[in-house]
Amino acid sequence: MQRIRLRYTKRGRLRFTSHRDFQRAFERALRRAEVPMAYSAGFTPHPKVSYANAAPTGTGSEAEYLEIALTAPRDPEQLRALLDESLPAGLDIVDAVEARTSGLADRLTASVWELRLDGVSPEEARRAADAFTAAETVEVQRLAKNGVRTFDARSAVVSLEVRDLSETQSALADRPTDQPCAILRLVVRHVTPAVRPDDVLSGLRAVADLAPPVPAAVTRLAQGLFDEETGTVTDPLAPDREAAQAPSTAEQPATATAPA
Repeated sequence: MQRIRLRYTKRGRLRFTSHRDFQRAFERALRRAEVPMAYSAGFTPHPKVSYANAAPTGTGSEAEYLEIALTAPRDPEQLRALLDESLPAGLDIVDAVEARTSGLADRLTASVWELRLDGVSPEEARRAADAFTAAETVEVQRLAKNGVRTFDARSAVVSLEVRDLSETQSALADRPTDQPCAILRLVVRHVTPAVRPDDVLSGLRAVADLAPPVPAAVTRLAQGLFDEETGTVTDPLAPDREAAQAPSTAEQPATATAPA
């Protein structure tokens, strides 16, 4: 059985696609592309697809991940192209590797988010971001199944900064630029309870009274392992690429050394 790991996006209006909607669209794409899927056992077999840490409905993303199991081997890049053609524009399959290591979900320990705040000046956003990062704790509330839950939104945030428009991917948000606009870039660890971008916005409102006049346009730019030394989020598919290259390197003949 071959396992393929895919990275896909949610762009433009498709950011409003729920995870269940994407599941249905992806399973249709599997059928259209005639992918030799492995199925679960039992009375209601379903394709073996594992989704990892999907972004909330309404947020865009450049870095969503899933894994599929096949009954016959396929070239990852050809499979990626076939599936991409079978999905609507905006739900794009942008990367594919054969799974050669375990624990993809365990490598998704942090996310990089971009928040576009229309109607907020960069100076106002910078003041709020400084107040947030200077605080030891920032308590926020979220409505959960069991009622209102209070938790700290500050401890999960590794970095929070204001970026220039030219350095961002804010065009994905489909928003006008003829008004003040601030772009926040934040790195958030995946903790329990999960701290989401809207929780950080609630924290900014609590510590600095920052209240954008329109809802923020949120895009996940990356997710993966957090590198403590560099402060960056690394590509979770990199170990599979490295493992795929290792056999070919080992098979290369050793270079003979001339006697001295």
